[in-house]
Amino acid sequence: MGNRIITISREFGSGGRTVGREVAAKLGIPCYDQELIDKIAEKSGYDKAYIQERGEYTASGSWLGNALAMRDFYGQSDQDKLWAVQRAVILELAEKESCVIVGRCADYILRDRADVLSVFVHASIESRAKRIVELYGESDLAPEKRLHDKDKRRQAYYQLYTDTKWGDARHYDVALDSGRLGIEKCVEIIAALY
Repeated sequence: MGNRIITISREFGSGGRTVGREVAAKLGIPCYDQELIDKIAEKSGYDKAYIQERGEYTASGSWLGNALAMRDFYGQSDQDKLWAVQRAVILELAEKESCVIVGRCADYILRDRADVLSVFVHASIESRAKRIVELYGESDLAPEKRLHDKDKRRQAYYQLYTDTKWGDARHYDVALDSGRLGIEKCVEIIAALY
């Protein structure tokens, strides 16, 4: 049997990153989240902070604005170049070993592989707001505004590079509400499906 991959897409504050890490630990396979940023930085020469900010999020929440922004003579932006490296790294990891990959459009990049379980983790705005305040603390912005801004930029990025609607359950094998089910139950369900 070949490598089996789990991709975790998630709403900001839903706990998808935690779910991914715990699934990987339970299955004894690597989880690529921050580690993916390290690999992309190695391969691309881009700063890790830049990759962290631009490898999943657009500069603004407008798909069209991002499609036209900061292009060179050949029509490419730094973000396009980063997307190409990110895509190559994800494809390479999927060929190399069974693993969990969190975010970065991995579900779309690996969509044609039969050995991929794509998961979308979501939760109510109230549940996510409570979680981000507990994890990251208060900020000048209301938690709901922070959630909206991050999700809008993530959605614009996803649409820009996949021409697909982010979060649409039809594009994932499984969609789990971590607010209702809890993190541990989400981990159990995904591990059982693996």
